[in-house]
Amino acid sequence: MKFCSTCGTMCNIDHKKRCYICPKCGAEEPINDAPVIQRTKQNGEKIVVIGKKEQNLRTTPQVKANCPKCGNDKAYWWMVQTRGIDESSTQFYRCTKCGYTWRDYS
Repeated sequence: MKFCSTCGTMCNIDHKKRCYICPKCGAEEPINDAPVIQRTKQNGEKIVVIGKKEQNLRTTPQVKANCPKCGNDKAYWWMVQTRGIDESSTQFYRCTKCGYTWRDYS
């Protein structure tokens, strides 16, 4: 999902032009084929954790959590359904100071 950098409307994909097109203002942005970070389950199924481009975005919420690497007390967090639908989601944390990422299976 891509939002227009000009007006904020959700963009459509034009596969022929290989770009995103805003239906509201007509702005066009090229599609970046950036690889994503993936984890593989034991059964070989791939799970997308977070894309390379999104790693540097700091729009995720912050929470008080102690970083096991540097001891900082704030971290960004997000949740991913990494296991079966009948099991709880995995919560990921990324330190706001050193960028170390860890997970919590609650």
